[in-house]
Amino acid sequence: MKKTPLFAAAVGALMVLMTTGAQAQSATYGIDPTHTFVTFEISHFGTSTNRGRFDKKEGTVQFDRAGKTGKVEITIDTGSINSGTEPFNKHLRSAEILDAEKYPTAKFVGDKFSFNGDKVSEIAGTLTLHGATQPVTLKANNFNCYMSPMLKREVCGGDFETTLMRSQYGVKYGLDWGFPDAVRMVIQVEAVKQ
Repeated sequence: MKKTPLFAAAVGALMVLMTTGAQAQSATYGIDPTHTFVTFEISHFGTSTNRGRFDKKEGTVQFDRAGKTGKVEITIDTGSINSGTEPFNKHLRSAEILDAEKYPTAKFVGDKFSFNGDKVSEIAGTLTLHGATQPVTLKANNFNCYMSPMLKREVCGGDFETTLMRSQYGVKYGLDWGFPDAVRMVIQVEAVKQ
């Protein structure tokens, strides 16, 4: 088949339309703080599990389901840590652990989205905590997008988790007493299309 200038122009126009259509799928979503929780779990002398969460967080998600790309940024107020016990909260905020006065925020930035079909399966990026930045991959246990009947807008989110080695962030309190280095992080997140 001979390719005429008209054929070439038509293919070029189709490619532009396809690219424009794919770009039109990208959208910005704002983190819904009432449906987003960042929690931690760490073993306590191998007997029970200490748990807590950060009450203040904010962020945005750029998400393109058709292109299977995105970027997420979540900023956490480290001083908002809440274990349910104020003396423990005070110790967690202290210079021995989070040093929240010196490092008032932690930030996750993820820009490598992996998919299983049309569902996000993991997001890889970096976590900056306690003045150190390390690679982190959040694995999705659940992911979905839906049209909110109350907000009349699309909401996307899921349950994600990872395990951090806190010593990589310079948080070494109690390691020589047998406290574990590994901290399990569980992130429940929902974001509303803007």
